[in-house]
Amino acid sequence: MKKIISILLTLILFVGCGNFRASPIGEVEDFLSKYQKLDSEVIGQLNTIVDADANLTSEQKVDYKNAIKRQYRDLTYNIKDEIIDGDTATVTVEIEVYDYHKALVMAEQHLNENPDDFLTENDTFDERKYFDYKTEQMANTTDKIKYTLSLTLTKQDENWVIDNISETVRTKIHGLYNYS
Repeated sequence: MKKIISILLTLILFVGCGNFRASPIGEVEDFLSKYQKLDSEVIGQLNTIVDADANLTSEQKVDYKNAIKRQYRDLTYNIKDEIIDGDTATVTVEIEVYDYHKALVMAEQHLNENPDDFLTENDTFDERKYFDYKTEQMANTTDKIKYTLSLTLTKQDENWVIDNISETVRTKIHGLYNYS
């Protein structure tokens, strides 16, 4: 699952380089709305990344994709500030996402307290059962968390482009940021 999450997080970088707007705020809004609208480019990349994981069953891939799509669709944001300094800009945005990190922590706690729930008939740990449980917890969580992001942009050929996004920003957008 960590492999999928890491790859998914790089998705944001590619999507952020697409449809350019005339202002930094416009570019950030366009960037975030692609997730909310389940833009075909975003979903295509999601499908490619998840489908490449040979360790997951077809059903697990569908379930995981659905959890991620739910996160994208239900992401909300509020632009707080825009500072432009020549050809550079910083847009501060508050996002609200499902707290998938908390769901995964609770799943791990459940594993530690109830290891028998994830055993095969031969009494060995069943990674697939555990993955199913974690994905179910993500899909069913209603807990949300807010993060403030500072996105930097650079003007290139009269278009604003979001700079490379840090791993911290990526994990916050996906609701997987380890704040504990």
